Amino acid sequence: LHYPLRRQRQMCIRDRAHGGSLVFYASVMQAMGKGRVVGIDIEIRPHNRVAIEQHQMAPLISLIEGSSIDNSTIEKVKQHVRPGEKVLVILDSNHTREHVKAELELYAPLVTVGSYIVACDGIMQDVVGAPRTQPDWATNNPQYAVKDFLSLYNNFESVSYTHLTLPTKRIV
Repeated sequence: LHYPLRRQRQMCIRDRAHGGSLVFYASVMQAMGKGRVVGIDIEIRPHNRVAIEQHQMAPLISLIEGSSIDNSTIEKVKQHVRPGEKVLVILDSNHTREHVKAELELYAPLVTVGSYIVACDGIMQDVVGAPRTQPDWATNNPQYAVKDFLSLYNNFESVSYTHLTLPTKRIV
């Protein structure tokens, strides 16, 4: 992801748990001298919110609490995007095919031409049968959601670096 990150001015991230990804990407933005991070989570625990808001990277982080596929959440995210900014979206939450496809469809319009929307954890289909996995992961996963999305939208193309992440580049 180094190449796309160099060109970004803003990132929208669907973060989970403690906010470590938000802080990491905010530090990358700071090192580049531009950009900020918008983190979305269905529940931001009070102690995590306090820790993020007190972190030295806090000025570069905006938090939105809500479902990543709720219309009110999407509207809040849109308010953070300024005209002319480049936007990279990283999807890393509920990894079901249906949910990831919905996220792809909702966040794709925010992605600027030449930038990316990344659906994380595409490896799910490859680990079916391992401990703590589910049999339906063979098709109920981000890789299948990306395939579904690309079959409907021709202004994106798949750029697969690994099975762990599935960057989808906006070309039009």
